Amino acid sequence: MSWVKPGWLLWASFVGFMASVQSVRREEFFAFGPNAGDQSLNSGNDQTHRLSLSKPLFFYDGTFDSIFINTNGFVATAEPTSESTYLGKMPPKFGMIAALQGDLDTSDGLGRVFFRQDSSPDVLRRAAEHINRAFPDDDEVSPTAAVVITWLDVAAHEPQTRGDGIEKKRNTFQLVLASLETASYAILLYARDGVQFLSTPIGDSDLIMHSGFSQGLVRGFLFSSQGQYYRTSMDNETSVRELAEKTNSGMRGVWVYEIGTSPHFSNVAPGEVTDLPPEAPLLVLEHEGQQRYANIDPDAEQIEVLEILPLPYQPHQPQNPEVVVVDDPEINVDVFSYNLGTCANSRNKCSQFADCRDYTSGFCCHCRHGYYGNGLQCVAEGKPQRMNGKVNGRVFVGNSQSPVEFSSKDLHSYVVVNDGRSYVAISDIPDALGPSLMPLSAISGVIGWAFALEQPGFKNGFSLIGGEFTRQAEMTFLPGNEKLTIRQEFKGTDEQDHLVVTTTLNGQIPEVPPGTSIQSEPYTEIYQYSSNLITSSSTQNYKLIFPEGTNEYRRFQWRQTISFQGCQHGEVSRDMKPTQLLSVDQVFALYDAPNQLLRLAMSNKIGDVNGGEPEENPCFTGRHGCDTNAICRPSQGNEFTCQCASGFNGDGRTCYDIDECRENPQICGPNSICNNQPGTFRCECDEGYQFGIDGRTCIEVDRPVNHCEEGTHNCDIPERAQCNYNGGSSYICTCLPGFAGDGRSCRDIDECQQSRCHQNALCTNTQGSFICQCRPGYSGDGFYCSSERTKTQCEDIRERLLGQTSFNPRGPRPVEQFIPECGENGDYRPVQCFGSTGQCWCVDRNGQEIPGTRTDDGSQPYCLPHGTVAPPVGPRPRPDVVLPPGTHLLFAQSGRIDHIPLEAYNMKKQDAKAVLHLPGKAIIGVAYDCMEKMIYWTEISSPSISKASIDGGEPTAVITSDLSSPEGIAVDHMGRTMFWTDSVADRIEVASLDGTQRRVLIDTDLVNPRAIVTDPINGNLYWADWNREAPKIETSYMDGSNRRLLVQSELGLPNALTYDSQSSLLCWADAGTHKMECMNPGRAQRSTVLEGLQYPFGITTFGKNLYYTDWQRDAVVEVDQYAGKESDEFQPQKRTNIYGITTAYAQCLPGQNYCSVNNGGCTHLCLATPRDRSCKCPDSGASVGCVEREY
Repeated sequence: MSWVKPGWLLWASFVGFMASVQSVRREEFFAFGPNAGDQSLNSGNDQTHRLSLSKPLFFYDGTFDSIFINTNGFVATAEPTSESTYLGKMPPKFGMIAALQGDLDTSDGLGRVFFRQDSSPDVLRRAAEHINRAFPDDDEVSPTAAVVITWLDVAAHEPQTRGDGIEKKRNTFQLVLASLETASYAILLYARDGVQFLSTPIGDSDLIMHSGFSQGLVRGFLFSSQGQYYRTSMDNETSVRELAEKTNSGMRGVWVYEIGTSPHFSNVAPGEVTDLPPEAPLLVLEHEGQQRYANIDPDAEQIEVLEILPLPYQPHQPQNPEVVVVDDPEINVDVFSYNLGTCANSRNKCSQFADCRDYTSGFCCHCRHGYYGNGLQCVAEGKPQRMNGKVNGRVFVGNSQSPVEFSSKDLHSYVVVNDGRSYVAISDIPDALGPSLMPLSAISGVIGWAFALEQPGFKNGFSLIGGEFTRQAEMTFLPGNEKLTIRQEFKGTDEQDHLVVTTTLNGQIPEVPPGTSIQSEPYTEIYQYSSNLITSSSTQNYKLIFPEGTNEYRRFQWRQTISFQGCQHGEVSRDMKPTQLLSVDQVFALYDAPNQLLRLAMSNKIGDVNGGEPEENPCFTGRHGCDTNAICRPSQGNEFTCQCASGFNGDGRTCYDIDECRENPQICGPNSICNNQPGTFRCECDEGYQFGIDGRTCIEVDRPVNHCEEGTHNCDIPERAQCNYNGGSSYICTCLPGFAGDGRSCRDIDECQQSRCHQNALCTNTQGSFICQCRPGYSGDGFYCSSERTKTQCEDIRERLLGQTSFNPRGPRPVEQFIPECGENGDYRPVQCFGSTGQCWCVDRNGQEIPGTRTDDGSQPYCLPHGTVAPPVGPRPRPDVVLPPGTHLLFAQSGRIDHIPLEAYNMKKQDAKAVLHLPGKAIIGVAYDCMEKMIYWTEISSPSISKASIDGGEPTAVITSDLSSPEGIAVDHMGRTMFWTDSVADRIEVASLDGTQRRVLIDTDLVNPRAIVTDPINGNLYWADWNREAPKIETSYMDGSNRRLLVQSELGLPNALTYDSQSSLLCWADAGTHKMECMNPGRAQRSTVLEGLQYPFGITTFGKNLYYTDWQRDAVVEVDQYAGKESDEFQPQKRTNIYGITTAYAQCLPGQNYCSVNNGGCTHLCLATPRDRSCKCPDSGASVGCVEREY
């Protein structure tokens, strides 16, 4: 026995403290993010979202059907007041569940707030485990509903001068509200690294963050008083820090509280398990090239050293569940933990291509033969590896005092694993930054290390630690001493085995002038490995070749750390050598200025730091000629064989993908679908099923019911209320504009009681609206009336025609022409008749005949008074009214717009003909306004947007300025607005239908926007971006807010997009994947309608059919979306490319939105949202007197 020296004792004390602060990891949170089906809160400060609950929440003695989620780290039971009323002034006047409340901010794009309702078996099971563990003496509970809210990497809200926006501290925590039939619980999880700051600045001081439960004001008989207030943290930093260090549930960093019961409730009840299992961390001490293992005895004054062993192997495993490793005093101590689980209860944590093996101290996952990785992620040997991610940054270039800031730039990487070549491309890098990033091979260096060509006896990064790790690098450029930090979070492989990575750049780099090229010298880098930390450092030289031909040599130094969670059981750690040498050559860097694309490439090998005789076998040099999907197997000397990777067939020189789904149709089991992927396959559950706990078996789930669509809701009648589907089986009833109530019972608002008309006008109340009409002797529109008026158009025409009558001795000459009838205010009477013919018809306020209303038998048609709103489409008051011509398709060709009448759902091809001849015009997009029977189109030869009446008349230019390449166009016939995309200006705009009140809605993160469609009833906008490197389909509210990604995977060239309001399906045709697909945007359920399309461009819908235009076939193709097959085809006589297509309905589809009546009360633009509308101002000077307002 020996005793450690005093110098060791200081390290032991420090490490012993570090061992005590472990807590739950992010990966142990309830699933969150878009892949978990989460919605996200709008970015910014003090943002709030109302979430209607499918099952009520019990809080104190109240029952709540909705909650309000706020950026500032809390959930409220009533809409929260301004943050100035509660920050630093706790408790608030409203009910609050504070997970970790402070003045928080997500406007930098890095922080997010995710939320969802979730009743899946896995979530409810996990919630029950936490609750039952926290209350061991109570009867076990089984929640029936849960809400999961996650605050991810949120930062403190600060003035810009107080932080750089990238490297500021960030907090991550989660709140789960789990409810039973008569009780609710709050489960709070604080990540191990998730409480990085403990206070937020308020004014000139910093206030400690807050967690707890406040009932808010309680109404009494005479006055209201503050209700109960239960704090879980105090006004000191220690209590906030301890949220991640202690517990009341038996798991560090997890806290459970009973927060409400029905019908009686006394106070919040905390979990009862505050003790944790006893811990005696094993201390690993490095001294003079040796490692000493020591047990820490809390009651002893010294540390007993058990044995001395050579570095770096650990021949025995600790029997306690935590290990602390100290490798070097110069390197920050990192702490990791593992669970004492077994394969029986943890097998599903391993990759599907791995086997689980139990050890005395836990379990490990091991990749099977033919695969490599850490067991949690395994990929096929020899198969090329792809990587996708986002790049964010704030970088100063040269001596500039203004940083270049960027976010969510796409990163794509491709690695040919069997020869170590790696390629990286980063898109949309601005010109002010792109050339200066060319020396940054360090961005892709870790990717090269992860998949480097392995020399005999050595392993690349992915083979050792898999795809989940964090890499931090610091670069110092010489001689200017500029410093740049690179942080990359590798998040494992996705369902397609693509590695996912997020990269953040922050600091300063030397300026490289535009047009400069770069030559980088080969370099080597020594990687030093320990059980949970990898470090390296290197110097790299490069040469700049300036446009004028001069050269300049530069270099940079860099050091990096890679931290990861490794399995410490059994023999796993023995495979990790203490040092390995990464050799990098053929370094290539290019900035493609026209496409704003940064390209990096290099060749990588991992081997012995001591060098030795170079390997000549082609498998180790990469010069073997095997297929990119093959493994090179070395033999004696320079001999080798090529073997196709798992999932491929062939001779190794040429490999073909195996279609596992076709060869074994039952491979995925019952109630599932098999999708073949290159080298592998993927199982997906049928609709109505989801994966069970084992992650492989598809089990039936309760299907959500869209009560709005099924008609099983309890909202008021459609003439007074609207049912809004809210996901799951929940919905919200809202009264239509002009009505008041809770949506289930709506009453008409008498606007005449509100003095909405002019004082010299008469007000007539109508259902949902009102009519203003100037009194006799006054003229105007009713909102303004004047006693001085000129003759109206009707009066002027009538007087002129009557004046043409002359008298002779035999009496007046008969008048053989129609003379209009005028009302008492001079306006046209709604019904006009020509007495000599017996015909009567309806006219609009301008005296124009309304098509389809003329009668020949002397009877008068039913005509709506001017100024009234047409009733919702339904049974008409007069069955003998002639309807306008039927529904038809409109499509664009070069120089013309054609139409095809529809009979039922079939094309009447023999009656197809041109509607408009526009010689020399390149028409792209077509839209139709069903209210005014007007066609709108975009054209790019002389960029413009124009319109023409379908009943005849000359084309009229609507917008001719500030357009580059207008392509997609859509009309909101209810709000009287149009939306269009510009694929050169990369923006989406809106304007009134007359071209005025123009406003840019979205102008960021767009590359090639084309197709765009509206959902006016629900206030949503959808568009497709066919960016070849990252195609996507996105959505937002019609005011441009709440922008979010709908589809990103498995897209090629999504040219065409359409929305069917009857089925709530969004459908698209893709010229890259050659597929037609549909999804319900509210449910994110995606299905394939048809495959084998050639080159679709436009698409529209009517009833059961989808109609698309195809450039290869020069045709309009009809598809029965329910049968999943083509049913007809029309080829115009003029065989040229066919562009946009739309449906011209005989009458507008039923429905209203908040902009349908009186422009929603807006002064200028009224833009609908799902629950209300936004009043917006145009971008131009036409906004004088404009008032912006959000409802």
